[in-house]
Amino acid sequence: MAFEEQITELERRRAKARAMGSAKRLAAWAEAGILNARQRIDYLADPGTFTEWGLLAVSERAEDRHRTPGDGVVDGYAQIGGRPVVIHAAEFSAMGASSAAIASKKRQHSIENANKNGIPVVALNECSGARMPDIMGAQGIHAAAEKGALRRHRKVPWASAVLGQSFGGGTWLSVMSDFIVMRKGAIMAVSSTNVTSVAIAEDEDPEDLGGWRMQTEVSGQVDMAVDSDEEALDAIRRFLSYLPSNSAEAPPRLAVPAGSGADYEKLGEKILDLVPESRAKVYDVRKVIRLIVDQDSYFPIKERFSKVVSTCLARIDGRSVGIIATNPMFKGGAMDGDACDKIIGFLVLCDSFNIPVIHLVDTPGFLVGVVGERQKLPGKIMNYIQAMAMTTVPLLTVIMRKSYGQAHLNIGAVHADEMCSWYTGDISFVDPKISVSVVHKLKREDDPERYAELEQRFERGTSPYDLAEPFMIQDVIDPRETRSWLSRMLDLHDRRMVKGVGEHLMATWPTTF
Repeated sequence: MAFEEQITELERRRAKARAMGSAKRLAAWAEAGILNARQRIDYLADPGTFTEWGLLAVSERAEDRHRTPGDGVVDGYAQIGGRPVVIHAAEFSAMGASSAAIASKKRQHSIENANKNGIPVVALNECSGARMPDIMGAQGIHAAAEKGALRRHRKVPWASAVLGQSFGGGTWLSVMSDFIVMRKGAIMAVSSTNVTSVAIAEDEDPEDLGGWRMQTEVSGQVDMAVDSDEEALDAIRRFLSYLPSNSAEAPPRLAVPAGSGADYEKLGEKILDLVPESRAKVYDVRKVIRLIVDQDSYFPIKERFSKVVSTCLARIDGRSVGIIATNPMFKGGAMDGDACDKIIGFLVLCDSFNIPVIHLVDTPGFLVGVVGERQKLPGKIMNYIQAMAMTTVPLLTVIMRKSYGQAHLNIGAVHADEMCSWYTGDISFVDPKISVSVVHKLKREDDPERYAELEQRFERGTSPYDLAEPFMIQDVIDPRETRSWLSRMLDLHDRRMVKGVGEHLMATWPTTF
């Protein structure tokens, strides 16, 4: 064959592959404003940086070769924000991006390249499930587990977007990730309603099975829900900006945005107006966080799940930090089993990728009673404190108001590198009111004068000064000094990590959700 014919044949094959699968399905998506796999990559990656692997791959089954361009996935190497990544994008127009042998080989090639070269994995997930009959039979199902495809060691960050129906392999890849964003209207579950209705006689609404409300508010498996493909891709780009390319690097440090110096001091003044003096009054701790961190750097993680705890990535003086803050706006800040899971997962993320952790504390303790026990709260409390013990990045704790009971020990009394309290801090075993009722079996309405006397007695020795005097905490600070105190402690403790890198004792911690 002459060179001209060979070139023509190559271009014909490339064009066919790039045209993807069902034209009817692609047209419907375009009309609905939904991007296809290649449009998603073009939007996410820096222009002109994507190099594809497996463009000309097709199904290993002869009868499906003509309708499986790329075997339903688009894989390659690109840059995001000037930093290299590998991208694995499902192409649902080709047999529903169903899991099959060649698609799995391409995905594994991407993941191996990411691990070998120390760069993040980005997965844009849709999947109709395992492709039958490819995976049927002993050899078909056994091959699905070859090469440790479902094993994760957190050497490089993984970020996933769920952008349509995602079952089986697309779900596994998502839940193994460090960050999952979901477009509203997408579904993530083990199996589709087509399978559940036949296999176990359940005919669930897909939204109830694995919609965005289910996954962000009930299960907590998804970190963020957004309205469009573009918002999901923007979230991935922003998430990666806080993280290093791999666990052997420090996170990138950015220039402090406009508003430094005196402007941040003015923001700090607002904390006094935001946080009530009375422990009985609530406030939204997320507003406090925004006054402390670099402007526009607040990036919430699992904001809809277990709202009693707010977790976020942010920056202080351009440095990436992870913040865990109990939020009195919800349940008074009392932590439950879901809160423990949320915190543990966040500690795993931060410790695996060298991000210092800050606790902001205002909590009456852990939830007690039947609900807590049914959530296996004792075991989760111990998992939480073990995770704190295994965290090797700098741990800083600021007590804002209440810090009671076992929660006080978990949040930092045992393992924090530096711990301070606002002068409004109140530290004890339980709230003095509870102490009066438990110890003396007395209610306020029974004898108001006696009750007040006993309450005052139980309040003795609970101030932050009672911890500062025996040097059980390192300082008592004005709330307006929070940002400057954290900044100085971060400057100090960054130096004890070799080149900003921790020990990663939780790199193999199992997925917590």
